[in-house]
Amino acid sequence: MWGKSPGCLVRVTVPLSPERFGFNTLSALPKLHMGGQTQKTCPPKQCSENWASSIRLFIMHITQLFVVILLTGLKLSEVVGDCSFNKSQGHCTCSLLDLENGGNLFQCLPAFVFELRGGNLEKYVGFASNTVQQPVLDILQTLQVTKIVFGDLLVPEVLLAAVMKLTYYMRITDIEFESCTFLGNASWFQMDRLILSVSSLRFHNVTSASLANRDKDFTHLSRWLETLQNLTVTQSQVTYIPCSIGKVFRNLRYLDVSENHLQDQSMRPSFCQGAFPQLQVLKLHRNNLSSFHTMCEMLHHLKKLVHLDLSQNDLLAIPSSSCQWQPSLRILNLSTTGLDHITLPLPPNVEVLDVSSNNLHALDLALPFLKKLHLSNNRLHAVPSAKNYPALEVLSLDGNLISHLPRDELQSLRHLQSLRAGWNPYNCSCAGASEIQALASMESLMPNWPQNYACESPSHYQGMLVKNVPASVLQCNKAIVIIPVAVLLLLSCLAGIICFARRKARSG
Repeated sequence: MWGKSPGCLVRVTVPLSPERFGFNTLSALPKLHMGGQTQKTCPPKQCSENWASSIRLFIMHITQLFVVILLTGLKLSEVVGDCSFNKSQGHCTCSLLDLENGGNLFQCLPAFVFELRGGNLEKYVGFASNTVQQPVLDILQTLQVTKIVFGDLLVPEVLLAAVMKLTYYMRITDIEFESCTFLGNASWFQMDRLILSVSSLRFHNVTSASLANRDKDFTHLSRWLETLQNLTVTQSQVTYIPCSIGKVFRNLRYLDVSENHLQDQSMRPSFCQGAFPQLQVLKLHRNNLSSFHTMCEMLHHLKKLVHLDLSQNDLLAIPSSSCQWQPSLRILNLSTTGLDHITLPLPPNVEVLDVSSNNLHALDLALPFLKKLHLSNNRLHAVPSAKNYPALEVLSLDGNLISHLPRDELQSLRHLQSLRAGWNPYNCSCAGASEIQALASMESLMPNWPQNYACESPSHYQGMLVKNVPASVLQCNKAIVIIPVAVLLLLSCLAGIICFARRKARSG
């Protein structure tokens, strides 16, 4: 097929069947050249009405291919890569490493997610200086792609700036960078005043130049960043977030900066007054944080914070403190933080509390609105008092030192729907085994029953599943039978002695 472009005549040869590319609508063409062969489809008179629309559709598909390549900074004649397309998920993955051609990009035309992996994009840096013509921009607006993922790439920042500008003309809502290295610095002035449709931005295991002293660049990006909803920057060696940058994210709802190098002293500039004013979810797990009290003070101004994750930080034991958490906080994750006791009041309206995988021996705090309590893998010897958690729906007690489950107390939790208490050293004496079995008989209350519910004592039941311990009244409650009988015998003996003594006294 021949077509004109400015100043030259271009021939595009398609080496495979049109069905392979999804061009089934080309049946309206009277003639189609494919691989040098002429395929006749129908008489010209029958096809004349469909000719124009079919040509437009064919050109649109071909142009979409060029646009996809354009987004990655490549030229058609230089593509080195291979693509796979998951039709059910609408996900296209292209690799640029050690592969021979990019012809199968055609199969990715219907994709909603486009993923580019493996390679060095430095040689395509010239793309950043190219001027994109208006017809191409018009076609960008017709593409179906809503998410782009870049993985295992070396990306010049100037090229990144050019690609980000192109997303202004597209429907892209999500952009992700995984295991990427950004090279050099770029001026972002071309993004000034542009508001992208991208609402979610994710960086995982990336390296780049320092963000310090780059306020001007963020000023150019501010119109867009002010609208960003979700930001994830994980495993990227972040030590702090400049206060001025935090203030740019005026509408950010979700921030995940887990698995970085944030410390207590860096929290004040990172979450200064005025930064992230609309934040609802903050994930800080696996950083270098050490003071629960400092976290309370530094994050107190986040009045809309609902979910806070401080897990996998080595926190000091929580001392008495005057710091009060904001009433908005509903979900608090303190798992794997090394805590051995909690004495200070937690967020007053907390509904989900995860303190699993710590060294807690007890938890005696009144949390009237708590719905989910995760206490697995601690050192508890007894079930926490039910009166402190009247609204509880989910209770996890796996992997503690609990030997007895108090049936009456647990049944007093009227809203309890799920109880997980496996991997505990249960005392399978009569009362112990029967109470656990009675709890398990309640429909759906113990979802992982009977696995992992095993006896530790008495010795003749050690290792046996609690479910298999005999629980009949005569077998399991001999003491309850023997004691009343013994009392009756004793009373009978006493009565006999008294009667005998009275008779002897009368006869005397």
